[in-house]
Amino acid sequence: MPQSELNTRNYKRIFWINCLLTGPLLVFFAWPYIIFAHLATMSSLIYYPGAFLFSIPFMLTLLHGHVTMALGSAHRHHYYNWLNEHALTYGLLFHPMFTSTRFRLVILSLSVIVFIAGWLIEI
Repeated sequence: MPQSELNTRNYKRIFWINCLLTGPLLVFFAWPYIIFAHLATMSSLIYYPGAFLFSIPFMLTLLHGHVTMALGSAHRHHYYNWLNEHALTYGLLFHPMFTSTRFRLVILSLSVIVFIAGWLIEI
């Protein structure tokens, strides 16, 4: 009989893969924002935080999708509960709100507001 996917060893593997994916995904999704900020001749003090805010929702969506593909949509809540139970180690940078679409849309909207504010400041 095959071993269940709902075990601590698998959760740790998913955690470390997500950690390794975080940096490259942040850079991958930040560069379009930075390109448009350069075209708008914005200051780097404005466009780096905006690019960070812009890339976070896309990165969180892909990491959430990775958990869903690894465990299935019916069981991903077990992984998120495990992260909450290990709040001082594996779940240190996790909050249940991160999986919310509303949260990701708010962060994306904030990045657009930062872009518009930076563009208006440079005019």
